[in-house]
Amino acid sequence: MYAAATESLIKQAREIKEEELQRFCGRIFKLLHTKDVSGETVDSLQRLHLIVSATKYARELPSDLVLKLQAVLGSSSCPEQLLVLSSSIIRESVPPSVHSLCSDLSQDSRTFSYVASVVLSQAGNKEDVIPLCHHLLKSLESRLSDGLISKHALPILSKMTTAYPEILTDDQVNLVSRKLVDWLRYASMQQGASMSSGGFFSGPRTRQPAPLMEVDGVVTGDFFTVLCVGQSYTEDQWMNMYAFSMIKSWLLTYDTDGTTNTESDDRSEVDSSVMSMLSATSSSSRLLSPKERLREKAFEYCQRLIEQSDRKALKRMDTELQKACIIESVSIIDIICGEDPSYVYRAFPCIKALYGRLNGDFTYARALLPIAQFYLNHSETAAVDSEAVFCQLFSHCPTEQFNDPMLAFEFVQFCLLNSSVLQDRVTNYRQSFPNLLKFLAWNSSGLIAEFVELLPSLVAPDTAIELLHTLLDLPCLAATLDLQQRSACYQASDRTTWDQQGAKVAASLDAFRQPSYRGFFLYILRPEAGTGDTIDRLKLLHEILADMAESPRVVQCAQVVPVLLHVYFNTVTQKADEKLMNQLLLVLLERSSLLYNIKTFNAEVQKVFSTHLQALCKLHPPLIVDQSREILEFAGSPANIYSKEDFYTHVVWVIGEFLSVSYDPRCTVELITSFFESLEAVLFEITQVRQSASPPSYSPRLITVLMTTLAKLATRSQDLIPRASLFLSKMRVFARSGPVMACYSEEDTEEIITRAHELINLLKLPNVAQFVLAPSAGGDGPRWHRDTNASLPQAMRAVSGLLHRHSSFLPT
Repeated sequence: MYAAATESLIKQAREIKEEELQRFCGRIFKLLHTKDVSGETVDSLQRLHLIVSATKYARELPSDLVLKLQAVLGSSSCPEQLLVLSSSIIRESVPPSVHSLCSDLSQDSRTFSYVASVVLSQAGNKEDVIPLCHHLLKSLESRLSDGLISKHALPILSKMTTAYPEILTDDQVNLVSRKLVDWLRYASMQQGASMSSGGFFSGPRTRQPAPLMEVDGVVTGDFFTVLCVGQSYTEDQWMNMYAFSMIKSWLLTYDTDGTTNTESDDRSEVDSSVMSMLSATSSSSRLLSPKERLREKAFEYCQRLIEQSDRKALKRMDTELQKACIIESVSIIDIICGEDPSYVYRAFPCIKALYGRLNGDFTYARALLPIAQFYLNHSETAAVDSEAVFCQLFSHCPTEQFNDPMLAFEFVQFCLLNSSVLQDRVTNYRQSFPNLLKFLAWNSSGLIAEFVELLPSLVAPDTAIELLHTLLDLPCLAATLDLQQRSACYQASDRTTWDQQGAKVAASLDAFRQPSYRGFFLYILRPEAGTGDTIDRLKLLHEILADMAESPRVVQCAQVVPVLLHVYFNTVTQKADEKLMNQLLLVLLERSSLLYNIKTFNAEVQKVFSTHLQALCKLHPPLIVDQSREILEFAGSPANIYSKEDFYTHVVWVIGEFLSVSYDPRCTVELITSFFESLEAVLFEITQVRQSASPPSYSPRLITVLMTTLAKLATRSQDLIPRASLFLSKMRVFARSGPVMACYSEEDTEEIITRAHELINLLKLPNVAQFVLAPSAGGDGPRWHRDTNASLPQAMRAVSGLLHRHSSFLPT
């Protein structure tokens, strides 16, 4: 959220009238014609940039001002701040003519980069950027004195080819590939010249170039890379760095057509052997096409970076650079091996050694992901067992590094990208969901979209029930991870520090440290599935963690659970067999009263349960008979009404809807009678009218659903109709009682009375009542509503006419 002052400025910028904007632009136009750039000019341009960027739609600026801003972009003498503002304003406003911007592209590196950024942001198709493309390629071919255009050209070229890959011809692709080879492999090995002061009586003099150093301080003995250290760098060294930064996107864009060199095809059989790959010499690479030669040099460059990353850096900044280079190098090698499998045999010894070096060092956890990607893509080609790599990756990284947001995002992205392959080839992928969910528990808001997409790949029949319990206990996991972090930071003896965290947190930390509760927390923090669906004393765990229920991290985590539950049920119902559906129904009944007590969490989860209870029973109606004992026990307890009314109401509804011999021949009269008596007792208890009774704390909807369900059950065992009619006839007294009138509105009481009257009238015609209250399973089909001879609306009209003609049926 923005600060109040910032919000006010943005609001003013959005609400500025068109006339006022035109006047303001006129003033800026005059200021830009002055020779000196004043603070007022810069301030006015900043305000204009705020105005054009504050709205979702582009604002149209006066054409003379736009032309002047374009002229500023083409002026090499303008201050940097003016160039930045002019470029930003043009990008945010209604697009000018891109061709006018490209008509006179400057050779100055500063102005060229700003003009190019505008052209790329405003271009609507490939034709708009062709002049810019030709200018870039021309600058790459020429050897300008300052060399700066080429250095600025590479990032622009990379962005342009990513957006419009087809813009370059094969000859132009080969040209750039040859240039990239030269920059990657043949940069100078001396540091750039630096100027030093010659003292008071002499002018500045140029120092002799010093050799480049490795990150550990040793003089560089091989070719230059981004991990070579110097006080200053030559232009070709800068081009080396720029080339490495774009090589990955370049290979992905233009190296997908395989080799074009005929000699490569002739050597295909020989190249498939490991020995021929090891015996390949650099001299043979001169026979390769530009694309193949770029692959070769990029491969050598990445191997050298991996070798350099093994050196102990003297500066922390260089250590971080080493990590970044490992990630980029392994990714590039992976791409090269994907395009030319012959490189796999050369790459695996290097990657295997790198993995052995990094494995166990969690500071390099992010670097393990591209290594795992390489194993996933190429282990079968090289006949290498990758099981240990993925076991280590899924077992240890989330456990130790769940609080690293960058690793969490990249890890989940890795799983998303490879979900289908991981399901088929990595045995412990689906078993590792307790570990993967640690990322979500700690980074809920940042990863919810990714886990919505990832969760279906984690659902398997053998672990589906445990996964459901784990999702329901996700806030408990967030609380436990929080306690684990705090416990690691604060010693048990330091009570003062603990108490500074708050009395509630201190109590939870005490519980976390107690050996008697260790089993609870070990289960919640388990690395993989298979140790049991849930724990027996779950209610005790919720009590232990009750003091953490208001923690912001726990509350935020609880908010994502209902979303994931919808995804889970939508997925599992497509894969579930009869046994699994029965297990799911039992979990819904059990866990509806065993949830972590967080504000609104229980109500939201029970809403999800209600929705998918209906879906489960509709998919497999025999569930009601299969689990009749558990459902009867749940529905017969009035206590469930007060703690989970919405879910209880849906349970009652599915009983009335699916407890029928038309859905399951095992549905006997005795079973229907037992459900009827149980629900009758509940309705009797909650509708007792006493003068001292408190107003009802349940909704009229529950009353009407219970009445309707009783009527439905009575039509299926007609001996129950007199009992149902007698009970329904007493509902007017209940609805008109003092406590009920004080609690419910007039509309609510009328709804109860009307529903009771309708049901009594229907039960006086048992065959009609059975037809109306319990239509056949095909009642939701189009025929019931369109066919004039068999439609349900026609039947309802006939019943209504019959009841009106026999007005004596109506209750007094």
